[in-house]
Amino acid sequence: MSLEESASRRATWIGATTVLNWALLAALTQLAGPVPPFLLTALAFGLAFLCFVVWLRVRGESLRAPLRQPPRVWALGVGGLFGYHALYFVAQQNAPPANAGLISYLWPLLIVLFVALLPGEHLRVRHIVGALLGFVGAALLVGGDVSASGSTLGYVAAFACAFLWSGYSVLSRATRAVPTAAVGGFCLVTAVLAGLCHWWFEPTRWPQGIGWLGVIGLGLGPVGSAFFTWDVGVKHGDLRLLGLLAYFTPLLSTLVLIAAGYATATLWLVLAAGLITLGMLIGSGWLRAPRRITVSDD
Repeated sequence: MSLEESASRRATWIGATTVLNWALLAALTQLAGPVPPFLLTALAFGLAFLCFVVWLRVRGESLRAPLRQPPRVWALGVGGLFGYHALYFVAQQNAPPANAGLISYLWPLLIVLFVALLPGEHLRVRHIVGALLGFVGAALLVGGDVSASGSTLGYVAAFACAFLWSGYSVLSRATRAVPTAAVGGFCLVTAVLAGLCHWWFEPTRWPQGIGWLGVIGLGLGPVGSAFFTWDVGVKHGDLRLLGLLAYFTPLLSTLVLIAAGYATATLWLVLAAGLITLGMLIGSGWLRAPRRITVSDD
């Protein structure tokens, strides 16, 4: 294995830890309690930025260097982090949550498809089959209560949410030279914008008691370090494999909710786990049909 391949594999596994982080999102959000979504986003991203500053201080590095980026990098980073969350909240408030969640979770499938647009990449049948199996598995978990209600705004926001995050992930590949530390600046701006949206659109309701542990957990994990590890993965790892692995997020999230007492196990969970796993194995090329062996007559 070459040094380049070794570095790519390491970056892929770093990016894959994001899936474990995001699996805690639902449970920690439940723990945080009925905090308005934009306020929760502002608190979590604000904490993520503070942790980032402490990390830089410990390493003796300057805060200015990672923040000195061209406007297009800021537009991509802030558009990805803040834009995704803002659109997701709009979708959740204007369409049934299951519908909005299912549509917005098209982003792993779109990542697999969009990677084919990158130089040197090719889209194969196994990639499409694997991504579709993963999406069906995720649909069993996310879309259990799908209905025909909801407004056009909610559905448009959900689709935009999926395209935005998949686009952010794939386009980040084109900014590989930008250090991952720049994500810290994106967290700061996202926190400020979310705080302004809360001030304009939401009533204030602060976390209570143990709810602050949920906020801290979000800032340290799924709304904090997760975006740094994802940045490493999408810039330097196997982006298509990360897209396939992302389907494990709703599966692991459901298992965490069950373990925390927020949900109960069902037969759909077992079926979804099988489809997601099969999709990942096929799409990654780890599971292939055996080749036919021809025997010549001598």
